Amino acid sequence: RIYDNFVRGTAENLASALKDPRVKIFEAGGDVTQTDILDAAMKGMDGVFHLAALWLLQCHEYPRTAFEVNVRGTFNVLDACVQNKVQRLVWSSSASVYGDAVEEPMTEDHPFNNRNFYGATKICGEAMARAYHFRYGLNYVGLRYMNVYGPRQDYRGAYIAVIMKMLDAIDRGEGPTILGDGSEAFDFVEVRDCGRANVCAMKADTTDRFYNVGTGKRTSLRTLAEMLVDLTGCKQPIRYAPRSQATLVRDRIGSPMRAEEEIGFEASLPLEQGLQELIKWRKGHMEQVASRRAAAGVKDG
Repeated sequence: RIYDNFVRGTAENLASALKDPRVKIFEAGGDVTQTDILDAAMKGMDGVFHLAALWLLQCHEYPRTAFEVNVRGTFNVLDACVQNKVQRLVWSSSASVYGDAVEEPMTEDHPFNNRNFYGATKICGEAMARAYHFRYGLNYVGLRYMNVYGPRQDYRGAYIAVIMKMLDAIDRGEGPTILGDGSEAFDFVEVRDCGRANVCAMKADTTDRFYNVGTGKRTSLRTLAEMLVDLTGCKQPIRYAPRSQATLVRDRIGSPMRAEEEIGFEASLPLEQGLQELIKWRKGHMEQVASRRAAAGVKDG
């Protein structure tokens, strides 16, 4: 049962999953702030994967809405799990709780050095999940994703991630733009690895634990841009611009050891292969959208 309001992403992304007769979209709604509809969706569920959230830049611009969705919404999910006797919850936290790295790679015991509102909502969610565990016995684990990328990632609109922004620039005949000097480094993990991490977490017998979901490998933004230039055949030089103050993070590489040892998860897809597949998917999807628009008589611009 899928509970989603599709503010980000589309039902189209679920086309292959919906071929399985067991998979259904909950038609009455999909908003975690609507408690009565959420409660109805939870009835009869043994396990729940909670991924609903406003993204980092949306939280930066709309902190009150971020509180309603990421904090109050997560409270609603936790409460609905208890009320409906859900056996296990896998909750999507974020590596944003760590903020800028104090030590590297970051283990799950790294201090919370966060300075943005998105990370604050995730820290609050983690604290609430733990409180629900100790008060009501809620069986849960939390996943702290590093920088996730992959097919079906948003590439349109105001809130798109760094890889898509670089590919947009290349499409315009420009070189990819780096915000900063290029030394900023992150741990890029492919979305299918994140999916496997969720399954591993649901099947594991641990509880009240948090796990990094990443590769443990450092990739600077300069290296990332160089890889995209090579993979796309871009002939333009990489450009540099002042870095954004929205994230305040320069380095974030997570240790994957606890996840490997306790839930049996290890990321497997190399970054270059993941980028190749993302570029291929993006190109194909853009062509499909253009074809549908042309067939409908919709003109660009």
